[in-house]
Amino acid sequence: MRRPTLRRPGWLRAGPAMVLALTVAVGALVVVGLRAPDPSNPEQTPAVAGRPAPALSGTTLDGGRFALADVRGQVVLVNVFASWCGPCRDELPLLVDAERTWSTRGLRLVGLNIRDGTDAVRALLDDTGATGLTVVPDPDGTRAVEWGVRGVPETFVVGRDGRLVDRRQGVVTRQWLEQRITPLLDG
Repeated sequence: MRRPTLRRPGWLRAGPAMVLALTVAVGALVVVGLRAPDPSNPEQTPAVAGRPAPALSGTTLDGGRFALADVRGQVVLVNVFASWCGPCRDELPLLVDAERTWSTRGLRLVGLNIRDGTDAVRALLDDTGATGLTVVPDPDGTRAVEWGVRGVPETFVVGRDGRLVDRRQGVVTRQWLEQRITPLLDG
């Protein structure tokens, strides 16, 4: 009686080369610590609290100037986004609404737009009702790297003293904003 031949799935047929490539890739991720944190576990969220915020300055999308140092004394949300990011599109109206609601109490919102073209960003801002948003373009992503951005969207909270208070990887929610921002505005 003849035994049936076991067929390996296509990705397993690649053999040793595939195993080596996967091992190197996983090893690299472990070495540099790139893993998705569990936002419900504070011990797994990136440690940012208390460090000075990285510098952020430059010509804005509308041709003005922005410097994070110039808005010291306000609570600043730095939202890293891109026009090609669906979740970014979803959260922009909420962020703009938060700034409108809390601006009189000292909240400022600035967008750090990565790897985008001017027309695409303007179309996104028009579509989401965020046309008044201060946007600092980061076409090559170097500023995002300085901030330690791992993906888009990502939002950083900078306290009145210019130090990082919190960070949210992924879409912010109204609840997250209320829990993280209102205590800073009241204090």
